Amino acid sequence: MKQCFSIHPKDNVATLTEDADSEPLLVVGSGGGTTVQIEEAISLGHKVALAAIAPDAVIIKYGVIIGVATKPIERGGWVHLHNCRSLLDDRSQGLDLRTGIPKDTPYE
Repeated sequence: MKQCFSIHPKDNVATLTEDADSEPLLVVGSGGGTTVQIEEAISLGHKVALAAIAPDAVIIKYGVIIGVATKPIERGGWVHLHNCRSLLDDRSQGLDLRTGIPKDTPYE
């Protein structure tokens, strides 16, 4: 079974340790062997919701608030730029969803 890793008991997200696609993931670390079902492809290093997260609710990783949900996120949902925002950097909302490259800077 593929895995994701939760750092702190208060975390509501876990980080994938490998690419996964529509399958159950074993939550290791502070997740203590629970599982979470994902319904879409999520890449290595990206986050999955360990519980449903309401709009404007905080996203917690490492026991620290890393952002706020901008729309409902279901348990097992991919947590990334399309459904959360930084509390520190408004520019993060304009980054490319897959690559993280800024869309407001022309690269030639």
